[in-house]
Formats: sequence, C-alpha cells, structure tokens
Amino acid sequence: MALVSLKSLLLPRQQQQPNERQPLLRDLERNPSISSTTLTDKSSTSPSSSHRLNPRIISDLTIGLSDGLTVPFALTAGLSALGTTRLVIYAGFAELVAGAISMGLGGYLGAKGEADGYYAALEETKGVVASDEDGACALVQGTFERYGFGAEVVKGMVGGLREQPEVFVEFLMRFQQGLSEADYAPSRAYLSGLTIAVGYFVGGLVPLVPYLFFERVREALYCSIIVMAVALFVFGWAKTALVGECSRWVCFQNAFQMLILGGLAAGAAMGCVKAIGG
Repeated sequence: MALVSLKSLLLPRQQQQPNERQPLLRDLERNPSISSTTLTDKSSTSPSSSHRLNPRIISDLTIGLSDGLTVPFALTAGLSALGTTRLVIYAGFAELVAGAISMGLGGYLGAKGEADGYYAALEETKGVVASDEDGACALVQGTFERYGFGAEVVKGMVGGLREQPEVFVEFLMRFQQGLSEADYAPSRAYLSGLTIAVGYFVGGLVPLVPYLFFERVREALYCSIIVMAVALFVFGWAKTALVGECSRWVCFQNAFQMLILGGLAAGAAMGCVKAIGG
C-alpha cells in the first residue's frame, strides 16, 4: 500500500469548495427572489458534475490499480530470484486474491466510516435547526458574509429557510459544511469496496501475466518490468483524462509521475524481498 498515502494528493475527495459555490450565490445576489429550494436544486444539477466520471470512483480505482500494479509485482520480482515461474505464479495469484479482499474490505469500511460521519453531522444539524433556530440562522449569515452579500439578500434568504426546516437542514449541510447526501449514500460503501478490489486484482494481473508465457524466470521478470512500466504510464495518463483534463502536457506529467512513484514503490518492496531472501 505504498501509494495509498499519496492518492489524496493526486485525487482529493470530492467536496464543495468556495469557488464551486460562488456561481450559485451570485445568482442569488442578482435575483434575491430566488428561493432556497431553487438554489439547492441548481447545485445538484450543475453541468460540470453531469458530464464527467465521478472523481470518487477515479480515486478508488487509483488506490486499487496503484497497489495492484506495484505490490504483486514486487512480490513476484522478489520471488523470481528465489524460485521457478511456477512458484511465482502460485504465490502471485494467492497474493492477488488475498490483497483484493483486504483492499476491498478496507475501502468498504473507510467509505462506511465517512457515511457514518455524514449522518452524525446531519443529525446534529437537524438538532440545531429544531432547537436553536437563531444559531442556525447565524450560520447561514456567516456563510453569505464570506462573499460580501448585502444585508437584504441575507435577510431574505434566512426568512425563506425558516419556513422550510428540511430545506434549512439541506442548505446547512451542503453550503455551510460542504457535505452532500449523494456522496454518502449507503450503496457508496459497497461500490467503493468493489471498485478498489477489482482495481487491485486487475492491476495485479498485469505484472503476473508474463510469467504465464515464459519458462525462464529471468526472461519473465524482464518482461514483467516493461509491462508494469507501460501500464503505470498509461494508467496515469488515463486517470488524468477521465477527470476532465484536456491538456496533453498535464496528462504526460501525471503519467510520468505515476511511473516514477510506482517504480520507486515497487523497487523498494522488491529490494526488501530480495534482502530478506538473500
């Protein structure tokens, strides 16, 4: 799991940042009569979120494929110095199955923990709206004041939210805390675990395949190194393009970064295996 700690730098969790909320709030400033329901509906149907693959899926796929391309390769490369191709294949497949189950379970538990945190925050927000309406209104005012809105706009928005408690809660969760229910649906944990597990298994097959076609273990190792390097580069390019990046230079940079990081992780793990075996 050498690259898991780096994936947050490559693909951070999808959250609403202030620059994503500004267009919606500018609409309100131009037309104070816009209702709070309209505002929340527009935020959930933004064009940028309907034409791109969910970054969360890309993030989970990055975890699975990155580890799948490096950890099994390191294991098989280390074993290639100690045994035959048959030993490498058996040990590699055993590690693939165990690793995919472990990674998938970890992804499921991680996503479930995030969902539990979201629903805890939701219940807390409902309590604030129900028992401390003035405090909830102060949170709304603070959210708008960050963007320099006038007092009349803020007052009109707060007045509309007071009349709709459910919308009031949704507004605070979405705009004040930056949390959306769609990102923490119960099915998300299962999808996250499955995506990571499949990504790990598929990624782990890539460096293992050459051992199925070469009888001499050293030839299989050299071929595995080449295949893994190409796979890391292609994967780095593809994941960058899938999140909507059109610049070839940026895609190349991220692909090269993935190649270097994956190579370092695989090399370090391979060295440890050889050191222990030697």
